[in-house]
Amino acid sequence: GGDGFFQAVDPTDANIIYSESQYGNIIRYDKKSGELIDVRPEPIKGEKTFKWYWDTPFIISPHSHSRLYIAAERVFRSDDRGDSWIEISGDLTTQTDRNTFPVMGKYWSADALSKDLSTSQFGLIVSLAESPLKENLLYAGTDDGLIQVTEDAKTWRKIDNVPDVPKFTLVSDILPSRFSENVVYASFNNHKRDDFKPYIFKSSDKGKTWKSIAANLPANGAVNTIVEDPVEPNLIFIGTEWGVFFSVDGGEKWIQLKNGIPNVKVTDLAIQERENDLVVATFGRGFYILDDYSALRSVAKNQLKKEGEIFPVSDAYLYIQSQGRYGQGSTYFKAANPEFGAAITYNINEVPKTLKAERKEKEKPLFKDGKPIPQPSYEELKAEESEKAPYLIFTFTDESGNEIRKLTKAASAGINRITWDLRYESTEPVLAKENKFNPTAKQNSALLVLPGKYKVSLSMVTRGEEKQLADPVEFNAVPLSNTTIPVTDRKELVVFQQKSYELARTVWGAQRLAQELQNKLETIKQTLNNTPAATFLIIKKADAVSVKLDEILFAFNGKPGKASAEEIPPQEVPLNWRLEKMIYAQTNSTSNVTKNQKVAYEVLHEALLPILQQLKQIDEVEVKAIENEMEKLGAPWTPGRVPEVK
Repeated sequence: GGDGFFQAVDPTDANIIYSESQYGNIIRYDKKSGELIDVRPEPIKGEKTFKWYWDTPFIISPHSHSRLYIAAERVFRSDDRGDSWIEISGDLTTQTDRNTFPVMGKYWSADALSKDLSTSQFGLIVSLAESPLKENLLYAGTDDGLIQVTEDAKTWRKIDNVPDVPKFTLVSDILPSRFSENVVYASFNNHKRDDFKPYIFKSSDKGKTWKSIAANLPANGAVNTIVEDPVEPNLIFIGTEWGVFFSVDGGEKWIQLKNGIPNVKVTDLAIQERENDLVVATFGRGFYILDDYSALRSVAKNQLKKEGEIFPVSDAYLYIQSQGRYGQGSTYFKAANPEFGAAITYNINEVPKTLKAERKEKEKPLFKDGKPIPQPSYEELKAEESEKAPYLIFTFTDESGNEIRKLTKAASAGINRITWDLRYESTEPVLAKENKFNPTAKQNSALLVLPGKYKVSLSMVTRGEEKQLADPVEFNAVPLSNTTIPVTDRKELVVFQQKSYELARTVWGAQRLAQELQNKLETIKQTLNNTPAATFLIIKKADAVSVKLDEILFAFNGKPGKASAEEIPPQEVPLNWRLEKMIYAQTNSTSNVTKNQKVAYEVLHEALLPILQQLKQIDEVEVKAIENEMEKLGAPWTPGRVPEVK
């Protein structure tokens, strides 16, 4: 209940969950039974009430799953999952009365409008952490600028000497390192005093001395939270007033993570260690997940010195994706999953400018200074218009070195990602949108590849020339064992699927050719009708060819149903029905090849040969003969006919 804050799950028993709402109101919930109990520390006889922060810091000790820590103006510890608590510190704040601070340059009486209304009290612990390496090494940060440290969970040492941090600045986060018990990170947030400067520091001696690692962070981006990669010591992430930043060199330089994260206040970060996912929580109660950021560990090692690079690729799982749920209405909700397939993370140091971009860059200072701007020639403008912006080609090869898929993407500098869906390219006919070549147009996928090892390489095309940017990187496609009736021989299945798609390529092509020839014949007949010298005999000849094409298309499509295909009386099975049984059933299954699919293949293969021979006769002989006669008659041009000079 209430607004959610710190949550924690017992690392040894996922049924035990701690859930906190505002002002330290924390419950222990038993997921197995549904029972819950309030476990917030309360004053014993003779004690005054405690001062709780709105977002009360709470942690499970990394050294004992039953040990809890929570903080008000003092720190409490429980060794029995919250059944009882002991105080392990006194008041760790400066114990300053906030009414001694001027607000908007004045001191205000108790009658001031909304004074102290809907705000936390002052003089509270707002951040709390225990070293994952050393038991009882605890750090507490307060809202009035202090960091307190203990190494025995009893005796506390005050730290108030962090350089250049204004007095009374809230300690937004503390992070003891998992690589050295002496290293600790701390961030401060002073936005309540209209100071949005990023205050973030590192200490290598348990807080005795501090070094700023704010480096190149934006001057107005206060830091709210810090996390450390569990593998690479120099890889750190922070949440700021304007998004997420990471550093691969321990804070010497920061880079903003974009690609879907808006410029929003990031209040908390967490790392899902098994999957290497970075989870981001925003002030707007939104969640963002960067799936498998492990490539950034490679960045930390090589410092992005290469022209282009593909980072190590994690195993990609082969399975048939769920198609969603039917009939759920408005009751069904799902968020986006990670993209299916092999996630290829890569870096491009620099992307060449287009001709137009180069020209405009040269013109900009001239325009600013009021100087004459050279006007491009017609040929130069034409070259700009016809130029394709630089784009990337990702080439995938199998264990035998065969190129099995190519993906293209617009080139942009920096760290980016593309996902291969582990499928071969479809053999269906391709159409250029608006009759214009687009090198980065969406491609069509077919069937899943075989499990095994694959490689991906990277090249860039600029002004019609291709340049290799990254050597091949190997990765595995691994089948997910999630089927009740697994395929007996997956290789045999894929071989049949490839054979089927090759036959389908011919079926689709033959059908498209028949349709295009039919369209062509309609234009020819219309043109002959408008040609004075054309006899009715030649129009009849064209009409006879058109009838043949109708019969071929009928073999593909069959008789249309009045409402649906199932309502058609018994007829010869259309070839497209066979094709559907052979192909589309395989897109949603990895089971053994069925008898229906084998029969469909045999029937299609047998029926297609005479159709192809007939189409060849129509295209290369009969239509050509009609077109030759049209040219002699001086008929207007028709598609596919080369006009002659008389």
